Amino acid sequence: MTPGAGRHAPTRRIVIVGYDGAGAIDVVGPADAFALASASVKGKLRGAPPAYDVEIASVSGSVIRTLTGTQIVAQKALADLAPGVDTVLVAGGDYRGAMRDARLLGWLRATTPEVRRMGAVCTGAFILAAAGLLTGHRAATHWREAAALACEFPGVDVDPDAIFVQSGKIYTSAGTTASIDLALSLVEEDLGYDVALEVARDLVVFLKRPGGQSQFSRPLRAQTVATGPLRGVIDWVLRHLDADLRVEALAEKAGMSPRNFARTFTRAMQMTPAKFIEAARLEQARSCLEAGRASIKQLARDCGFGTDERMRRAFQRALQVTPEDYRRRFGRS
Repeated sequence: MTPGAGRHAPTRRIVIVGYDGAGAIDVVGPADAFALASASVKGKLRGAPPAYDVEIASVSGSVIRTLTGTQIVAQKALADLAPGVDTVLVAGGDYRGAMRDARLLGWLRATTPEVRRMGAVCTGAFILAAAGLLTGHRAATHWREAAALACEFPGVDVDPDAIFVQSGKIYTSAGTTASIDLALSLVEEDLGYDVALEVARDLVVFLKRPGGQSQFSRPLRAQTVATGPLRGVIDWVLRHLDADLRVEALAEKAGMSPRNFARTFTRAMQMTPAKFIEAARLEQARSCLEAGRASIKQLARDCGFGTDERMRRAFQRALQVTPEDYRRRFGRS
């Protein structure tokens, strides 16, 4: 039974905050996800109130001119919102003007103690940070802007890889499409896995990305920046994940000494050979868990972990789930 089923949980009010320069999808993506969740619950529980009431708001309550030129009409000015808001999500986009808007920052500071969840999509994290709401918190943003967020706001623990992050009542997410990942996670938190899965199917997206999952594949990143002998070694590794991938073996393929290879690899890839290999094996294992039905033991051998226990520990470190739970939740039925 999903949370709230059978007892007609009260409607949760969601406010999505836009501003001139906001990303259109950052506003309408989560709005659509919450609206579809309401429709799902209404179809299952006759007479139940809407699961969500979504309000799009801005400082002035007028037209929001988005980053692409699309115009969205705000339903309310922030100052006119009635009490009782459950969740606030601040859109990302061209955030520089918004993060200097004293009215917006003041409203966010005053509202945060009153709401259950305060969140930001993509570069909306800069706006929360400018309001002082991310200090002492772990946070996510678009990977291109992660270094800038950490530099501009050193009190924020920026995770450059996470799809989305929860830190207390503060929620932040990565790039634009991650706004839907975050919204689906909030729907699952409120209404259960089955409703979130139905919404994901309606949106034709995968309900597959836990918050800690890397927003940009490390093996893919390595392939795009590798040059010279390293490129050949990386290509070989990705085709032979079950082989002997110790530094000594890889160094021999690259025609380098083990010490020089490890130093060169780490400098070029911004990760050690061991971390890269584990990330590549995890990516292959995840793909196999999503698509197939091979046993966990077999997958562990095929992906180079050797034993299912070693694979389980790697999943827990990187994704905070077990391989079994990953398959149960994200595998194709």
